[in-house]
Amino acid sequence: MQINEELMRRELVDYLSEFITEGRKELFHRVLNERTRYLTVVLEDIYQSQNASAVLRSCDCFGIQDVHVIENNNEFNVNSQVSLGSSKWLTLNKYSELENNTLDAITNLKAQGYRIVATTPHDNDTNLQDFDLSTGKTALIFGTELTGISDVVRDNADEFLKIPMYGFTESFNISVSVAIILHHLSLKLRSTELDWGLKEGEKEELMLGWIRKTVKSYKLIEEKFHEKRNK
Repeated sequence: MQINEELMRRELVDYLSEFITEGRKELFHRVLNERTRYLTVVLEDIYQSQNASAVLRSCDCFGIQDVHVIENNNEFNVNSQVSLGSSKWLTLNKYSELENNTLDAITNLKAQGYRIVATTPHDNDTNLQDFDLSTGKTALIFGTELTGISDVVRDNADEFLKIPMYGFTESFNISVSVAIILHHLSLKLRSTELDWGLKEGEKEELMLGWIRKTVKSYKLIEEKFHEKRNK
């Protein structure tokens, strides 16, 4: 059953690809080859839309496909003027239905094989330049603007990561922190022999979603595809 679904998806991607330009198709393939789920970003209770949007833009620029959004007290809003449409190319996973959405997110990520890395100074923290990517897939959790990560994150984190600073100010703006950490770790990741890229099935699934967001009449086109396929 799964093989048939994968085959149909591949055929559908090929069919829909005829309705986008060669340049757009090549761009999609090039970006997909640089996308990773080895690193993922988790945002806990971000309330400033400018920060939220800047983070999404950085994730897209550095090839991070998945962003996990925790909404406990604050709703996550995107400012399109800041994000520049980056959110539509990312996979956003929201946690907002339970009493403790943070714990729900952490449990879900650990079940997927991620180690939980809290980005905050801590007694047992690791400097960014010393962070070991080879230990396994990494979920980087960034806390709310004023107070940082919650006690739930602190109590359930596997590791702690900090950016070395040498001035009077104790912390960076969250969007700056995300950009600095992703810049360093994405470059480092790509210089390793780790299997950090997407699987072919993941690429096809994302390709299908991206084409659908590009072709306005994709639903009608897909109906014709299924009619032809079922004859």
